[in-house]
Amino acid sequence: MHLNVQDLSVARGGIAVLEGLSFTVNPGHALILRGPNGIGKTTLLRSLAGLQPALNGEINAPNESIAYAAHSDGIKHVLTVRENLEFWADVFGTNDIAPALNAFELEPLANRPAGALSAGQKRRLGLARLLVTARPIWILDEPTVSLDTHAVEMFAKAIRAHLVGGGIALIATHIDLGLEADILDITPFKAKPVAMKDDAMEGFL
Repeated sequence: MHLNVQDLSVARGGIAVLEGLSFTVNPGHALILRGPNGIGKTTLLRSLAGLQPALNGEINAPNESIAYAAHSDGIKHVLTVRENLEFWADVFGTNDIAPALNAFELEPLANRPAGALSAGQKRRLGLARLLVTARPIWILDEPTVSLDTHAVEMFAKAIRAHLVGGGIALIATHIDLGLEADILDITPFKAKPVAMKDDAMEGFL
């Protein structure tokens, strides 16, 4: 399975932010998205994940093949670390959370309520959810926020293992993760500003 995008245009608040974007990511490969803040990386990732419709173009990958990790950690604070992972494993129809606990060194915290974790520990738990989805395409939006250097290394190792297993990773990040990955700067695909007609401006005069 691959992720193929053809002539894609996406919008934020009804206004186009990116247009004419095409790329393909094959199994076992990662693609790093780059571009200045506000250009539309999050909007693009949300569209790829099926959370908002694109304006135009095609996204060739089934939604059920995609796991999305956003800025939010997506955890339930009243549940323990173990219970959080068991919850997501149940949602995605998997049953083994041990690899996720191990990959992000969460075993010592397994019985601690998620609400009692530090910001970095919560982020590790949020990323560990990826390993219980059993989905081949990971779409990640600034995944290293709140992670220290050691935790970033954990994350990069998890990504490498995912790729070795034939998975795909699409990552918006400004951090060098030390991955063998293609880089896509989306700046050239910034949508052209919509020109306002003179009569549309009369109401502001």
